[in-house]
Amino acid sequence: MRLTEFQELLHTEFGVARGDALLTDHVIPALGGRTGAAAIEAGTDPRDVWRALCAEFDVPRTRW
Repeated sequence: MRLTEFQELLHTEFGVARGDALLTDHVIPALGGRTGAAAIEAGTDPRDVWRALCAEFDVPRTRW
C-alpha cells in the first residue's frame, strides 16, 4: 500500500485531526509497542499499520 493511500484511508475513517493523532500518539501492541508513525518510519508496510489500527479500534473488516 502506498503511503498516500494509507493517509486517505486513515483520514476517511477517523477524520484528519483524530487520524493524525492516532498515527503519531497511539501505541499499538501489534506493531511491537510502537506508534503507527514509528512503525512506518521503521519500514513496516503502511497496509500492516492500517490493519493494526483497524483491529485496535474495531473498524468493520469490510473497510480494512
